[in-house]
Amino acid sequence: MPAINVNPTRMELTRLKGRLRTATRGHKLLKDKRDELMKQFMDVVRENRALRKKVEEGLSQASAAFAAASAVMSPEMLEQALMYPKESVSLDMGFQNIMSVDVPVYHFKTRSGEVGQVYPYGFAATSGELDDAVQALSQVFRDMLRLAEVEKTSQLLAQEIEKTRRRVNALEYVKIPQMQETIKYITMKLDENERASTIRLMKVKDMLLKEAIEARQEADEAAVEAFGGQTAPPEPI
Repeated sequence: MPAINVNPTRMELTRLKGRLRTATRGHKLLKDKRDELMKQFMDVVRENRALRKKVEEGLSQASAAFAAASAVMSPEMLEQALMYPKESVSLDMGFQNIMSVDVPVYHFKTRSGEVGQVYPYGFAATSGELDDAVQALSQVFRDMLRLAEVEKTSQLLAQEIEKTRRRVNALEYVKIPQMQETIKYITMKLDENERASTIRLMKVKDMLLKEAIEARQEADEAAVEAFGGQTAPPEPI
């Protein structure tokens, strides 16, 4: 029985062969896409691992510096020093297409007029540990933003890889074998019908030939009888 319920006709066979060629070509393209997505994904994963390690180290240093600043400064003074930041930050979000996947791209910009603009306080009433903490946090902030971008990219690529893998498997193990089996079934049916038609034609031909021979024999016998009646000798008186 065929995998797909179809009528075994030549038109259906031609249509299925066209679909099979399209499915085979699509299967190859999807496999190439899956392989390229895997390469891109592995590059992003390696960058993600390196960035995560760097961010964790930076946050650890910033946390240790803030702990040291909290030890030498009162909580009120520390809160007052960090209450009003001076540096202005802008974040623009765009998209980049990677193998038909739109991944986010963050553009981080800081607007500061002076080199020490990152410090939102005066240096007279604060400690050097607080300066180290603010500087460490300022440096790790860019890496944190890049890490968020890379992690979202890896998530989107992983989802696209899974969808592409499912499509490849569906074509490779379901659709293409079904069409091949159906094409084989229709071909066998058409060959069987052709053989049956050939046998019927041969039988009809034999019957017509037999009838022609019998008619010829009857005609010959009638001609012989007619010829024999005309040439028979007269009976004696």
